[in-house]
Amino acid sequence: MNEQPSVKVLVVDDDPLVRAGLRMILGGAGDLDVVGEAGSGADVPELVARLRPDVVLMDLHMPGVDGLTATERLRAAPNAPEVLVLTAFEADGHVRRALRAGAGGFLLKDTPPAEIVAAVRRVAAGEPVLSPEVTRRLIGIVAGGAPVDRRGEARERLGALNTRETEVAVEVGRGSSNAAIAAALHLSVPTVKTHVSAALSKLGLDNRVQLALLVNDAGLAD
Repeated sequence: MNEQPSVKVLVVDDDPLVRAGLRMILGGAGDLDVVGEAGSGADVPELVARLRPDVVLMDLHMPGVDGLTATERLRAAPNAPEVLVLTAFEADGHVRRALRAGAGGFLLKDTPPAEIVAAVRRVAAGEPVLSPEVTRRLIGIVAGGAPVDRRGEARERLGALNTRETEVAVEVGRGSSNAAIAAALHLSVPTVKTHVSAALSKLGLDNRVQLALLVNDAGLAD
C-alpha cells in the first residue's frame, strides 16, 4: 500500500523560539514535514517558490512585511499554498482581513499542540479552521450586522448563484459541514462539494471561510 505524501509546512514567525517549538510539534506528527522557516513576511515569496509548501503557518505581527500583508500577497498569486494564521492577537480587523485575503484558518498561540497539528491537516485538506475565541468574535461581528452598503453588495454578488448553490452557500455561512448540508438539503456529499466549488468559482473566492463571510455580510445566515 502506498503511503500518503507528507504535508509540507513553512513556518513564518519572527521569534526563533516559537519557530523551534512549532518545528518540534509538527515534526512529531509523522505526516507533517516542516520544509522551511522565515522570520519575516518579506521572505515568504521566495521560500514558497523554492520549497512549494502545502501550508504556510503564519504569524501576523512581524517587523518589515507583516503576516497580513504577506498573506494577501501570497493568496493573490496562482497556485498559492493554504495559509493558517497562528498569532497571539485576535483583533477583529485582523481576523476579517486575514480571512478575506484567503487564509484557511485562524488560531491563537495558546492553542494546544495537538489541535495545531490537527488544524494544519485540516487546512491542507481545504477545510476551514477557526479557534473558538475567533469564532465567537466573528459571531459577535455578524450579530452587529453589516453596513447597508456592504450588505447590498454581498447580496448582489450572491445573485450570480443559482437556487441550489445559494441554498448550499447559506448552509456554509451557518457553519454546516458538507455532511450536515447534505442531510439538510437531501443531497449527496459529492453533490454538495460540487455546489460549493461552483459557488466559489462563480464568486471568485478561495475557500469556504470567504463564502461564509459573504453570506453573513448579506444577512442570509440568520
